[in-house]
Amino acid sequence: MSAFPVGLVSVSDRASGGKYEDRGIPALREWLQQTVTTQMRFCERLIADDFSLIAATLRELIDGEKCALVLTAGGTGPAPRDVTPEATLAVADREMPGFGEEMRRVSLRYVPTAILSRQTAAVRGNSLIVNLPGQPKAVAQTLDGIFAAVPYCLDLIGAPRLETDSSRVVAFRPQSAGRK
Repeated sequence: MSAFPVGLVSVSDRASGGKYEDRGIPALREWLQQTVTTQMRFCERLIADDFSLIAATLRELIDGEKCALVLTAGGTGPAPRDVTPEATLAVADREMPGFGEEMRRVSLRYVPTAILSRQTAAVRGNSLIVNLPGQPKAVAQTLDGIFAAVPYCLDLIGAPRLETDSSRVVAFRPQSAGRK
């Protein structure tokens, strides 16, 4: 069986411009390595906050690299350059609004400014894209809160099966769903 393809995208003008070290991709990778038991293959991209570049990167990771799961960090706030959700929805077949609702609810436990977040998720073909906040601590908190639903969502859209370490995150799959 081949490794599960995962796209990791950090969206930051300053990090992509070399003004500081990117912390988004390392946070995403570390969380996944601690949580997912399925062998993974990471496709990593550090890019600027640019609508066309974000959309092209998502298309390339899904259509070219065949990533079944793409996690983005950054670009989800209200600032004019924060366009990750718009670029995601532009390449998506359908939005998954429950993820965004839950990510904001989880984040509100930690910071009142989570209400400003525009995190979202969407499906393109049989791939799931999830837009996460840019701060490493917020990435982990948010993934802790939503990831139980990710493996079953991937099952439903026809992506390869993804398993988790149940001591970290218990992947929820209805009993009626059976096992692939």
